[in-house]
Amino acid sequence: MTQAAELAPVKSTSNADWWRGGVIYQIYPRSFQDSNGDGIGDLKGITSRLDYIESLGVDAIWISPFFKSPMKDFGYDVSDYRDVDPMFGTLADFDELLDKAHARGIRIMIDLVLSHTSDQHVWFGESRKSRDNPKSDWFVWADPNEDGTPPNNWLSIFGGSAWQWDTRREQYFLHNFLASQPDLNFHCVDVQDALLDVARFWLDRGVDGFRLDTINFYFHDKELRSNPALPREARNASIAPMVNPYNHQDHLYSKSQPENIAFLERLRALCDEYEGRACLGEVGDAQRGLEIMGQYTDGDKRMHMCYAFEFLESKPATADFVKDVMDKLNAVASNAWACWAFSNHDVKRHASRWNLSDEAAKTYATLMMCLRGSACLYQGEELGLQEADVPFEALQDPYGIEFWPEFKGRDGCRTPMVWQAQDEFAGFGSSKPWLPVSEMQAAMAADRQQDDPESMLNHYRRAIALRQSNPALATGDQLDLAAENRVLSFTRKSEAQTIFCAFNLSDAPSEVNMPAGAWTSIGGTVGAVAPNSTLTLAPWQCVIAIKQG
Repeated sequence: MTQAAELAPVKSTSNADWWRGGVIYQIYPRSFQDSNGDGIGDLKGITSRLDYIESLGVDAIWISPFFKSPMKDFGYDVSDYRDVDPMFGTLADFDELLDKAHARGIRIMIDLVLSHTSDQHVWFGESRKSRDNPKSDWFVWADPNEDGTPPNNWLSIFGGSAWQWDTRREQYFLHNFLASQPDLNFHCVDVQDALLDVARFWLDRGVDGFRLDTINFYFHDKELRSNPALPREARNASIAPMVNPYNHQDHLYSKSQPENIAFLERLRALCDEYEGRACLGEVGDAQRGLEIMGQYTDGDKRMHMCYAFEFLESKPATADFVKDVMDKLNAVASNAWACWAFSNHDVKRHASRWNLSDEAAKTYATLMMCLRGSACLYQGEELGLQEADVPFEALQDPYGIEFWPEFKGRDGCRTPMVWQAQDEFAGFGSSKPWLPVSEMQAAMAADRQQDDPESMLNHYRRAIALRQSNPALATGDQLDLAAENRVLSFTRKSEAQTIFCAFNLSDAPSEVNMPAGAWTSIGGTVGAVAPNSTLTLAPWQCVIAIKQG
């Protein structure tokens, strides 16, 4: 996209269906902006950067957890769902952020971690006291086998058994992640009610929705049946690195249970009491992610949207692969509403994962804004940031420490956001940050890209504006999907618009046939488009054209 495009206007927060085709910007608060010089990003830091976020033209911000936490998993181990951890600020700081974001037409989604808590949460402290206290069944407890071993073969994503022995109850408790993150027992209705009360607390405060962490991990098999082995040829690294034995199992019983649907419907009913709220679920399943996405977003009584991991794995998103994903989605979940992402806080940045040139990264950004579904961008993606190299001695992520060096963990995508190229800490803050600033990333800082019309940052702004100004790209049908000669092409159609999109996702020139009709280019790097013509696309070139008449 080299054509200039007007930035999208300030948006109202009153549109109840804003999420459908919306663009969501994920912020990892520890690494976005430090406002008080302690080396850790915070809520006031996010507030100070709202002008930048507004300039992107996004519909909403998703903020990773900022709740009280011992930070063993950096906020994904919650010890108090109703308060802000002091390192991030206060509830008053959150209210200020919410008000100032809403004044700009930006919605705020918060990251609810409902499948598990921290072992420092008062609920777990009560539950582990005895086998007969009022919260004794709020977490997943099980007796050992006769030989003292865990009750089944379930594995933790973070390594080893998913069961941890507790001497107080002389039982094991379930943890799908760290041993300090015990799983809640969703078969207990009191647990469901308590978590819905948490959601109501934040809805009453004015949040516009939730990103729901590990949404398919809520329920476990009541009978605690062991998972079957997964054939080697069926394994992939989309959820866990290949060196992790977690990939050796087919997780039929430890997650993705049918009882989850009823709880999701309860959560959706609660959100529907408030206008314009939306739920985005993270589906972590290496074999059945798209099918589960379809189940969880089917109809208007479950989640609004979900994302699976198809485009978050190492396999490059070639034309053939994108078509395969879309075809499978249509086959197994035709009514699903997907939210597509190429990067987030849990995976290697896609510019490095797919070894992209700047031109390739720009083309993928445009593709993201043209695919049917909603879109999620991760902070720094709009700058074209590569994965940072974090040495072992600076690692913070327990996942990376456990599986080093074959898997270096998630710190490389979580390094501080780069705002000013010449500043000692790249404008992130006034003191040494919790993870080192990458010199390579600092050279790509926002201030260096701001005034360059051909920069990655301004390309993202134009790509987002293209979607925001064309209803067919935001919410229209996706038709005539094809992958030929390394070119992905499809048509997006709404009542008022028909738009043809074609992307050469390769380093070689290729051709694409324009459909019949009169077309005018509205984006991409192709000028005049003749009807029924054959276009030659240069490497990583695309055409976005609207049908006339």
